[in-house]
Amino acid sequence: MSAMTKTRIHRDDEIVVVAGRDKGARGKVIRTLPANGKVLVAKVNMVKRHTRPSQSSKGGIIEKEAPIALSNVQYYCPSCKAGVRLGVKALEDGRKVRTCKKCGEVLDR
Repeated sequence: MSAMTKTRIHRDDEIVVVAGRDKGARGKVIRTLPANGKVLVAKVNMVKRHTRPSQSSKGGIIEKEAPIALSNVQYYCPSCKAGVRLGVKALEDGRKVRTCKKCGEVLDR
């Protein structure tokens, strides 16, 4: 069993895929899976799932998102208009916020 990975990417963040089949795709994070070191991104890394009919569902081929490794995604910085690495900075009032490593802009509201 792997240890929990601390991730700087959170739900509802805009990300860019930097490696794999969907390289260059942008999307919003639906869910983070820190135990697996993966994220689920809307309309990115779509896979087809063949399901058997049951009493509750009709069955057939269902398209859904598959998790992507955190190493293959980067946060999308709106001011840089690119995928960037994230840093953490403590503000004067004691709050910790995520910052863009490229332009230094504070990304948390």
